[in-house]
Amino acid sequence: MERPTLIAISHTIERNKKSYYTALHENSNDLDVKEWLAYFCDMVLQAQAYTQRMIDFLIHKTHFFQKFDAEMNERQRKVVLRIFREGVEEFTEGLSADNYMRITGTTASTATRDLQKMVTLNAFVKSGERKSTRYYLNLNIE
Repeated sequence: MERPTLIAISHTIERNKKSYYTALHENSNDLDVKEWLAYFCDMVLQAQAYTQRMIDFLIHKTHFFQKFDAEMNERQRKVVLRIFREGVEEFTEGLSADNYMRITGTTASTATRDLQKMVTLNAFVKSGERKSTRYYLNLNIE
C-alpha cells in the first residue's frame, strides 16, 4: 500500500528536478544532513498534497460520470475522457470549439450543438464569447 506515496514523491521530484539535484549537490559535501532533511520533508509534504489533489480529482471524475454518462453521446464522451486524461492539471486553457472539432472530427455546427448540450446539462461551464469562448468541466456538482 506504500506505492501511491512513492509514486507521488517520484512525481514531485520529476516536476522539480533542478531543485532536487541542487539539494543533492549542496548536501553531499559534509555529514550535516539538516538541510537535506528539511528539503526532503518539504518534498514529502508536496507529494502528500499532490496525492490529495489526485484523490479529489478521481472522486470528482467518478461523480461526473455517474451524473452525465447516460446523457452524453460518443463525441461528447470522447472529449470528456480526453480532458480527464490530462489528470489533476486539467485543461487549464479550457476547451474551444476548434479543439472539440479536432478531437471528434466533427463539423462546426455539430460541435456547437454538442457543446451547448453539455452546458445545458451543467456538465460544462462556458466562459467568454465568440472566438474566445472556452468550456470547462463542471466538477462542482452535487
